[in-house]
This record gives sequence, C-alpha cells and structure tokens, in this order.
Amino acid sequence: MNDTDDPVLLRRAQVAKWSATAKRVGYLAILLSMIVFVIGFVTDFGPVITSTILICLALSALLLIPALIFGYGVKAADQEDAGQPFRY
Repeated sequence: MNDTDDPVLLRRAQVAKWSATAKRVGYLAILLSMIVFVIGFVTDFGPVITSTILICLALSALLLIPALIFGYGVKAADQEDAGQPFRY
C-alpha cells in the first residue's frame, strides 16, 4: 500500500486544498473591502458601498476562520507523521 492509496492522506490532501482555496478567497474578500472602502472614502459612503464592505468582511471571516484552523491541523498532522513536533 503506497501513499496514494491511504484514505487518511487523501482526505488530508482534500482538506489542505480546500483550506488553501478558502484562504485565497477570504483574503481577496478583505482586499475587495479595502478597495471599496477607498472608493467610498473618495466619493460617498452610500448604502451600496457600506453593504459591500460589510458583506466582504463577513465573507472573509466565514472563510478564513475555519480555513486557518484546518490548515494548521493539516500541517500539524503532516509533521506528526514525519516524527517532528509541530511548531506554530
């Protein structure tokens, strides 16, 4: 049995991939909220600008919190399998 047949390693790779994607989207949502904030600062903070900023920040929180937790879990599990203690 090689590493590609191990269901635990396959699941861990799936979680790592999902975590990386969620981090990218979460950080892009923060970037978008900053860009919209600057646009609102230069023009006018109307309801559309304010709603967009709040939605982007809420989306980033919903994505980043679990993605960071699961990402650290995958890193810790990989280092545990390698026989090394995990360091944050």
